[in-house]
Amino acid sequence: MVDSREADEGQVIRRRRSCSACSRRFTTVEEAVLAVVKRSGVTEPFSRDKVVTGVRRACQGRPVDEDAFQQLAQRVEESIRSTGSAEIPSHEVGLAILGPLRELDEVAYLRFASVYRSFSSVEDFEKEISDLRTARVDEPRS
Repeated sequence: MVDSREADEGQVIRRRRSCSACSRRFTTVEEAVLAVVKRSGVTEPFSRDKVVTGVRRACQGRPVDEDAFQQLAQRVEESIRSTGSAEIPSHEVGLAILGPLRELDEVAYLRFASVYRSFSSVEDFEKEISDLRTARVDEPRS
């Protein structure tokens, strides 16, 4: 190996190498693969597109633009990668989505949370709405 550099905010490592047989130089790219472990035990690569699809569904009919979806998906991926774990349960992905979605659109947050947390009654919705109101009151004002 001749040289090594990080790229894409540390998610990728580019290495310059030299062949010991012919002395030719070439570059390799190493990328950390983040895997999601589903409830069934199946493992699949993390997909920002799946995050965007789920959030877009929750935001259907809401005034949210495409850029906001992409930024939210990036925040979710960064949050998950910051754990340092190569495999993460799908439950953790859902939790990572809830915070940024709550900031983006409270109605979409309620829709997503109702499915994610399996709301089964009106009381579940009422409790979540009460928590949202309490959080609003507790937020520091600028």
